[in-house]
Amino acid sequence: MRVGIIGGGITGLALTHYLAEAGIDSVTFEASEEAGGVIQTRHVDGHVLEAGPQRMRKTPGVAELAAAGGIEDAFVEAGDEKLYVYADGKLGCAPLSVEEFFRTDLLSWTGKARLLAEVFTRPGMEQETARDLFVRKFGQEAYEKFIGPLYGGIYGSDPAEMPAAYALDSLMEREEKAGSFLQAFRKRVGQGQKAPPASMEEGMQQLPNAVAEAYSDRIELETPVTDLEPVERSTGTMYRVETPAGTEEFDHVVCTTPASATADLLDGIATGVEDLDSLRYNPLALVYLESDLGREGFGYQVGYGEDLHTLGSSWNASMFDRDGVHTIFLGGMHEPELLEENDERLAEIAQEEFETVTGAESSVIDVARLEPGFPAWDQSWWTLEDVETPEGIDLATNYTARMGIPSRVREAQELAESLTERAETLDSRSLTNADSSTTAAPSDD
Repeated sequence: MRVGIIGGGITGLALTHYLAEAGIDSVTFEASEEAGGVIQTRHVDGHVLEAGPQRMRKTPGVAELAAAGGIEDAFVEAGDEKLYVYADGKLGCAPLSVEEFFRTDLLSWTGKARLLAEVFTRPGMEQETARDLFVRKFGQEAYEKFIGPLYGGIYGSDPAEMPAAYALDSLMEREEKAGSFLQAFRKRVGQGQKAPPASMEEGMQQLPNAVAEAYSDRIELETPVTDLEPVERSTGTMYRVETPAGTEEFDHVVCTTPASATADLLDGIATGVEDLDSLRYNPLALVYLESDLGREGFGYQVGYGEDLHTLGSSWNASMFDRDGVHTIFLGGMHEPELLEENDERLAEIAQEEFETVTGAESSVIDVARLEPGFPAWDQSWWTLEDVETPEGIDLATNYTARMGIPSRVREAQELAESLTERAETLDSRSLTNADSSTTAAPSDD
């Protein structure tokens, strides 16, 4: 079997690794000059600035990928840092542990009691919105001051616009194993996980760069796929991939590309893909500030109802000793029009509101914009219900399955295992056909 992988983000890179480990021939096509997709690190005036995910979990799969790239010793791990929410004009510690639950003043005792009553509520239901599910299970106060800001902040989205069927499917699965939705939530957004939060010494992009270098013989950078079409061969359907460098044929193709690119490539091949480009992504602005904040933690999200533009802040300085770097997030689903402002105005807002929340002064390092940004997981995701790919085509992306680097790596591993089984089946059939077509030479007797 020969596999073509379209897209050299972390999913495509992980799939490249696992297929190589299984001895399956593959080629990965990446349109840009660097692999990594949304994982992007900037180096500005000696500062390490993350223009995509700010951290990952050092799961076994992520650690294996780093080892494949020869950078297994380059991890920088964060400790058991606290998460904060800015609500009622002050920073409160998110109650993600038993100690923090009793210590925090983020919630009233009535709100805490309502939160604990979650174990007596019905399990989550797919037809609910994330907001409705959270309010039903945790109460209005916990939703507005704790659950909503933390979970919605992952995507820059409004939980009221996020169907539980897509946004919370993995949490609802974990609810059965954990015994409560609250425990599943803790493992998703904060403490409670075995794998520590981590980055790399040179920033997050060091990981995809190292993997791309390790498998440079299988990865073609600056090679956009311009067309994909099925062709019938005596052995079955093959897929012809066209690039500016020429054409190649594959037994199987995996698309890890953004939704709009996938829609173009699979037009006329898969059903329901014509509306993929309607999937909503939340644009984000990232303002990097340098500050001597002097507080420990992952950062904060802004509670609902606060008169601030800021969505939240990642304290890279505290987590990974990033020389005073604090990343401020603006825009998202709540205020996408904010990205129409110039960099100077965004920086001004970030500085003013960072000081309002933390009391600390800061200076501006840089400003970045993520467009299209992160998947919104909103009502537009129902479009995926109509998508169906033919045999030989798979989608492995952050809009058809969970976001997050560990999740992307895990999906790639599972897909590689499935492709390996398929390859073994095809080889077995080929041998059987070869044996059955062999006949003995006629005897002279």
